[in-house]
Amino acid sequence: MRIPCPNCGDRDSREFHYRGSAELFHRPAGASGQPAFVEYVYFRDNPAGRHRDLWLHETGCRSWIVVERDTTTHEILSSALAVDVARGAQ
Repeated sequence: MRIPCPNCGDRDSREFHYRGSAELFHRPAGASGQPAFVEYVYFRDNPAGRHRDLWLHETGCRSWIVVERDTTTHEILSSALAVDVARGAQ
């Protein structure tokens, strides 16, 4: 599988380290209480279809990127720097 790094272009997936769902950007507020954090930390969806993942370009530019892919076909649909996604640019 090839992953398009926004800084380096298309790279082999072995250069990247999968870090989980990009939904982790939606962390509960500090006053949300323990049940909200338990849900955030331990319960994850396992969707079939389009999903956004966090990847670290570990042996490349060391950037965190958000990759949107189809979990049933592994087709890469888009990628963006995670910092831009977190700021709302994507």
